[in-house]
Amino acid sequence: MSGHSKWSNIKRKKAANDLVQGKIFAKLAKQITLAVIEGGGIGDPNYNVKLRLVINRAKAENLPKENIIRAIKKGEGLNKGNLQEVIYEGFAPGGVALLIIAMTTNRNKTLPEIKHVLESGGGKFAEGGSMSYLFRKCGQLTFAREKVSEDEILKLAEDFSAFDISKDNKNYFLYIDFENIGKGIELAKKRGIQPPKVIFKPNVPIKINDQKRRDKVLELVANLEALDDVSEVFTDLC
Repeated sequence: MSGHSKWSNIKRKKAANDLVQGKIFAKLAKQITLAVIEGGGIGDPNYNVKLRLVINRAKAENLPKENIIRAIKKGEGLNKGNLQEVIYEGFAPGGVALLIIAMTTNRNKTLPEIKHVLESGGGKFAEGGSMSYLFRKCGQLTFAREKVSEDEILKLAEDFSAFDISKDNKNYFLYIDFENIGKGIELAKKRGIQPPKVIFKPNVPIKINDQKRRDKVLELVANLEALDDVSEVFTDLC
């Protein structure tokens, strides 16, 4: 019985992992299609910066090549529908600001789903523009601290024209103006590192010392990101 139980647990775990990976793949495919649509139907990443960034990210997540090609063709084709990016704004518990990036073909479906999760987690919607000014759209480059010294990161910050630097226990992060994303991609390619990721960086991060309140915010963010139409959620929680 113990062997059977162990095999059942393995199968359940694999099924759960496959489900998570399937959701990630589906969202990446939508991001690729959207990048093509927003790029005027240009499916060549050499002439579509956003598409190039999304494809690099998709490859890092092991999205199969055929999925990438299919998503590009969908953005180029007549059946692309009205897929669009929508940014919703809100508050999490503790006054933490949220920017919820969604990709949808039906706002009437997406909005109630996000609102339900937001309110169930103790948050609430905010009027458009009331949260976005708290963030700066930019590019983020990541460098492993074990591979780069502090002096080297300062030199890299100069090379990439970074406006800010931060770090955690594992990585250094350089932040570059969104207008310099193209330059950042080319420099990253020459140095053999991952290209910059487009993010919304909080201007003034909020610190929550109460672990229960902090966990509640993180749980809400995770539940929002689990929605099929939500691609990313940015907060000013540090």
